[in-house]
This record gives sequence, structure tokens and C-alpha cells, in this order.
Amino acid sequence: MSSRLGELLVRRRLITAEQLNKLLEDPETAQQPFSVAVVRRQLVDEAELAAILQREYHLSLLDPSVMNIPPEVIRLVPVNIVQRHHLIPISLSGSSLTVAMSDPSNLVAINEVKFLTGYDVKVAVACVSAITAAIEKYYEEGSNYEEVLTQLGADDDVEVVEGEEDIDLKELERATEDAPVVRLVNAILTSAIKRRASDIHLEPFEKLFRVRFRVDGVLEEIMRPPLKLKNAITSRIKVMASLDIAERRLPQDGRIKLKLGRGQEMDFRVSVLPTIFGEKIVLRLLDKSNLQLDMTKLGFDDDQLRDFKEAIYKPYGMVLVTGPTGSGKTTTLYSALSELNRVTSNISTAEDPVEFNLPGINQVQIHEEIGLNFAAALRSFLRQDPDIIMVGEIRDFETAEIAIKAALTGHLVLSTLHTNDAPSTINRLLNMGVEPFLVASSVNLILAQRLARLICTNCKEPAEIHPQALLDIGVPEEEVGTFTPFHGAGCPSCNGSGYRGRIALYEVMPVTENIRELVLNGASASEIKRTAVANGMKTLRMSGIQKLKQGLTTIHEVVRVTMAD
Repeated sequence: MSSRLGELLVRRRLITAEQLNKLLEDPETAQQPFSVAVVRRQLVDEAELAAILQREYHLSLLDPSVMNIPPEVIRLVPVNIVQRHHLIPISLSGSSLTVAMSDPSNLVAINEVKFLTGYDVKVAVACVSAITAAIEKYYEEGSNYEEVLTQLGADDDVEVVEGEEDIDLKELERATEDAPVVRLVNAILTSAIKRRASDIHLEPFEKLFRVRFRVDGVLEEIMRPPLKLKNAITSRIKVMASLDIAERRLPQDGRIKLKLGRGQEMDFRVSVLPTIFGEKIVLRLLDKSNLQLDMTKLGFDDDQLRDFKEAIYKPYGMVLVTGPTGSGKTTTLYSALSELNRVTSNISTAEDPVEFNLPGINQVQIHEEIGLNFAAALRSFLRQDPDIIMVGEIRDFETAEIAIKAALTGHLVLSTLHTNDAPSTINRLLNMGVEPFLVASSVNLILAQRLARLICTNCKEPAEIHPQALLDIGVPEEEVGTFTPFHGAGCPSCNGSGYRGRIALYEVMPVTENIRELVLNGASASEIKRTAVANGMKTLRMSGIQKLKQGLTTIHEVVRVTMAD
């Protein structure tokens, strides 16, 4: 059950927050559309609810129970979708399908209808009782559920034996080539590209099969294909990624290359993980055309960019980029390599995996299973007359030791670590077993980063934020009231989220002489941080506040991706 409508009703003071929580927690209503639950509990009058939704979303108000809807339109949307999301298709015009809904804020329902029909979806509002009457009028019990399943690959066509020992490979292979399954998988992949998703998650559970996209760093549910198609969809993706469809007990990794026309290609990195209800698949989209290699457009402030460029242009030493998975470390490193990529320099990288091919740079794919790990690749690089070395990640003492020795013997070394901020990276290296004097003498600069969502420019508007909220996140008292915070109201361009695109927040810490002394003296991360801030370092939270003041992101994003100082 979606609470987006619930939050709107609480804002309008039609229900209380306590009533909303009770509805969301009640198992009897949890499986119903929220609009149906709130009307059937007599918390809101259905006519008043429809009028509010009409005004809120600027939509038409229709009564589908008295309309003559063509049978070919009704056949486009299966009864299970109609009943689950309490909607009904009204009309078809060109490539647009109009759907009447009692809850137009239900983006999952809209996306599911888009996937199943292949049409753009226009939404109208209708009363709960009008949609119920229309469903009873046009959808007889079980009338076209089986018909749509047949279009998507019926139960008889795609069911495979669940027993691990009795997999019918021929049947499974035939199911993966079933035309509707192929179309559905292609639709999922192409829709992810259109929506600028970075990852696709296909997740099997006991009673549902869910598809989610990660858009601008946040996961959102897109559709729930019929559970009976789980094995066929999973196997289809495994075939496309050249994986073993018979192996369902071990993790597997592969790659799919998709041609989009006009010479465009998209790579998908595929990871398959066995769970108790089937194999979960995550696809990472690698779009070279969207790779941002211009440092000036990544989100650096002028002084941060100056410090970073100064460090990467030094003839030797180490530059470390830190942050969690998906924080944009690879993009920052690739932009640095692109900046340094000259005919006069020999650049080698060890990566796991190689995400993008960079012309003029020698990139090595790590293969742990055959002994080609980061340490082995680094040793080999040092025999190849390198000028610049990039190590995908420093994971252990052996890699750290070789990288530091390379940095001390006339090479520039770029690498990443998983730490929370720049100052704690020093302690991470020391905990690996690296001697303090080696860390102090080799590291030139440490950069921590996070990605915050950008406010959608099409629906950007001033936000009402209490001054205390700004003080709580760390905005200096004298700056409160000197700028206007913004947020996104939600529009079709951003799919109602209020955000479109992302920008990096940086914490750039040059390792100055006084910080080297602190490292040699065994200072804590908090002491190093205080000194770095005194030297002029902006923390991640300060960087977030700067983007908030510039009207690029919201207070919610700053709190979501950064810790208080």
C-alpha cells in the first residue's frame, strides 16, 4: 500500500498521522490500494477525495461506470492489474492510453500499465465506487487474466520444475526464447535506459516477483510481473549474459551488450545471486555516452578543484578517493585519468571490473580465481615502466604496501578505499598494518565523496523550511535567511520525484605538513579532521550546505547523504 496519498491527506488534515499509521499497519487493508482502504473505512468521503486529487494533480474527473469503453481497450490491461491498483483503461488515442484511477499518485501502477501495454499512460481521476462498478461491468470473473498470461508466456509454456535436481533444461531453454518473455525483458532493459536508471533489480519473493530501478541513487518499484514468469525471465537474462542457466545454486557474473541503433551501445553488468525463493538479478548500466570526464562539471568548488588538480599533477605520491559503493568514485578517477592522459605518459589501471574503456590507457581486468589480484597486477605494472598507476581498490595490506612503495619511488598512484570520510582514511591504512611514516610520506591528498540528487529544473520551486531546521543541519546562524531553499514539486519529467540527475559532494583534504606530523604522532581521525578544517577543508556536510544554498539540492538530500560535523 502506497502512503503517498496518505501523506497528502494528512497534509490536508483530512486524516491524522495516527490514522495513517493504523491503516498502513493493518494486515486487512495492507494489500488494498490506499484510496479504497480510506474510503471503505469511511475516513474520507469518496467525492471529496476525487475532487482533492483532481485539483492536486490537475487531472480530469471522469465516471467510467457510465462510459462505453471499447473491448479492445479493456483487453489491453489484465484484470489482476485492474483489481490490484483499482484502475480501468478508458480510451486509446495513437500511442497514449488513458486510465482512470482512484489514486493517481500510484506511480507503480502507472509504470506497470506502461510495461504491459507498451503505450504512454495518461491519467484521469475517478471515484472509488465508479471504478468498482466499471470493473464489475467490463471484467467478468477471470475473463482475461489467462489471456494476458498467454501473451506474456502462459503458465504451461514457462513453468519449470522447482526441484534443484530435476531441472528440465530443454524446457527452460525453450521458455527463454518465448516471444512475450523476450519482449518483456527487452522492455525492462530499454525502459531503464530511458529513465536513466543506474541499476535494475529483479527480486523473487515467496508470493511476488518485483522489478525495481535505481534512479538518481534511490530505488523505486517499477512493476510486478506474474510470479509464474520468474524462471523464464531469469533464464532469459542469464542466456543474454552467457551464463549457465542450469546452475541455480552459485552466484554468477556476466555482461550484456545492447545495441540501441544510431551506433549507440549500452553495457549491462549482470550479477546473479541465489536466494531462498529463486535467483535475484542485479544489472548495472554502464553508459559510456553519459560518462562525465570533465572535472569542472562534477561538482567541485573552485578551491577543491584547485587542490585536487595540484595533487594529480605532482610527479609522484598517492591520491586516494573514498566513499561507499555507488558514490561516483570511479567517475572521479576516470576524469583524473582523462585529464592526465597524454602521449608522454604511460598509464596503467587495475580494475574489478573494467567499467569503461579509455583509449590510450592500459586497463587490466582483475581475475582473483586465477591469481590476478590487485597486488599481482601492481607488481607487474612496476616492471612496465609506468608513470601513473590506478588501482581499483586497496583492500588489504599487500596491495597497500606495494601501492605506497610505488608512490615513494617516483610514480603517481590513484586508488580508492571504502571509508566514511577523508580523515578516517589515514586510520584505515594504519589498521591495515601500513607504518605511519610510510602513510605520512606517500599520501598527497584524500578525497571523500557522496552523490546528492539535483532538484528537477522543470518543477523547481521555493521550499518553506523552518529556520531551526537549517540551524540543525549546520547552516551558520548568520547565513540563515540570506538564501532561498528550493525543492521539486514533482512533474512528468522527473516521474513525480522532484529530482532529476545527481551532483557530487566533495571533501578534499590535502595532506599538509601539520597533518603529516599528526599522522606520525598517532593522532585520532577527529584530531586530523579538526586540523584539516582549520586548514580550509570543507567537510561533506559543508559541501552539501553549499549546494543547498546554490539551489541545486534539498535539505532532505543533504541530511540523507552526509553526516553532521
